[in-house]
Amino acid sequence: MPICVQADLPAKEILEKENIFTMDETRAMHQDIRPISIAVLNLMPLKEDTELQLLRSLSNTPLQVDITFLTVQSHESKHTSKSHLNKFYLMFDDVKDQRFDGLIITGAPVELMEFEEVDYWEEICTIMDWSKTHVTSTLYLCWGAQAGLYYHYGIKKHILPKKVFGIFPHQVKNRKVPLVRGFDDVFMAPHSRNTCVLTEDIQAVKELTILAESEEVGVFLAIADEGRKIFVRGHPEYDRRTLDNEYKRDKAKGIDIALPKNYYPNDDWEKKPNLMWRAHGNALYSNWLNYYVYQQTPYEFIDTARIVGK
Repeated sequence: MPICVQADLPAKEILEKENIFTMDETRAMHQDIRPISIAVLNLMPLKEDTELQLLRSLSNTPLQVDITFLTVQSHESKHTSKSHLNKFYLMFDDVKDQRFDGLIITGAPVELMEFEEVDYWEEICTIMDWSKTHVTSTLYLCWGAQAGLYYHYGIKKHILPKKVFGIFPHQVKNRKVPLVRGFDDVFMAPHSRNTCVLTEDIQAVKELTILAESEEVGVFLAIADEGRKIFVRGHPEYDRRTLDNEYKRDKAKGIDIALPKNYYPNDDWEKKPNLMWRAHGNALYSNWLNYYVYQQTPYEFIDTARIVGK
């Protein structure tokens, strides 16, 4: 089933070229199906790149997914045009009276700042508080995960002596939880961050269950409230070239940056990067949509008895 987005969203044309089924709002209105409604609070600076990555990840499901992109009112984006934001994004005030099946809060390039120093921190806190009563399941990504762990449980982040940058192996810790259904015992996932959350701090919170972690870079995946809150401390949605673009950008600026680990063949940055995390990234998003959004949502479903009776 398709991802439903606005007809002229730039990512839509790219997805269609990749044979990913998308539809616009007009066609979606004529579908005799209950779509699931997902809000994406996109805090990344290159919003169009993040839109494309997340839409790819959310497309691998038989469910029709209606997407609403949100941005914060208390911060002015410098890397995405105002016309794009005005056309494809809503503010929290526009949706605060609505209910969503799912919410994704992305990462943000503010990890070296204290949470309270971020200019949109109060707005983020308002949204996280609102999600408790208006969203079935919230998926927190990277800095979003750190923000969620701090807001909900008081878990602090710590600055690392060296940036975690590359593709790292992780081990599944609890196979009984549907979020990791279909995962191999060991799987790869991308990271790009200068801060961490200590494993022992997560373990100390009884409401949190660790589902996957790495000996090298710590907890990758944790869950709370039977899936109402899911924390992903990495970027399973990243494209093949995302870390490559970041590395070459910083290198061109003269920034002292190490090669992303386990990424380039023979550590040769002129070679095409290896793509080793796509299957598990897709599985993560599909499992979230199926087990924690669609099957758990309290909203009214379509009349399945009428369909079975045909």
